[in-house]
Amino acid sequence: MRGGFWTIIRIPLPRARPIAILFDLDGTLVDTVPFILEAVRHAFEGHGRCPTDAEWIAGIGTPLRAQLAAFARPEDVEGLFARYRAFWLANHDDRTRAFPGAVEVVRALAGAGHPVGIVTAKIEQGALRTLAHTGFLPWVTAIVGADSCANAKPHPEPVLLALSRLGRPPGEALLLGDSPHDLAAARAAGALAVGATWGACGRDVLLAHADHLLDDVSALPALVRAI
Repeated sequence: MRGGFWTIIRIPLPRARPIAILFDLDGTLVDTVPFILEAVRHAFEGHGRCPTDAEWIAGIGTPLRAQLAAFARPEDVEGLFARYRAFWLANHDDRTRAFPGAVEVVRALAGAGHPVGIVTAKIEQGALRTLAHTGFLPWVTAIVGADSCANAKPHPEPVLLALSRLGRPPGEALLLGDSPHDLAAARAAGALAVGATWGACGRDVLLAHADHLLDDVSALPALVRAI
């Protein structure tokens, strides 16, 4: 107190730390849905009825074996899986591209201090190949695939595992994905669910499951700043 006046020392409060950003991979960061459908048609060629594009798209976001099992006899699943994987491995680099602007968005978010993770229905090895080929890998800290934990999306376990690796609770995270399975997993985990309308499923399909919808990946940084 000086001359009857209190001297108030203002100590600035620390800013909230940057939230974690989780991404689905196929149909969200990389434009691979047409390639996936090609691989499905190749796998089922000569093996009974091939699922329609719409039938397969409805299951995108869940593990490959689980999707195959919905359209095949149990004894045929491994053979179909092997045919799919052989086609995928042989054609991956020619058919896999990042969506325009996606690498720049991920790089900018990581550069701003946001921990970045991938939660995908691919196995980890496949996700690593895709991320390296398309240029995302340097900016990704955590990768959770179909073989990373016991449960797959829409169960919350993959989301929670990715966040544990990033050191963030669900209340400090969002997940961007293009299927209802992605968004259901995010919500079940307690993270924000952001729908990517440019992927496998359109706005009408995602609307009931999303906290936010984006029509272009370039809009993500503005949403992050607004949260």
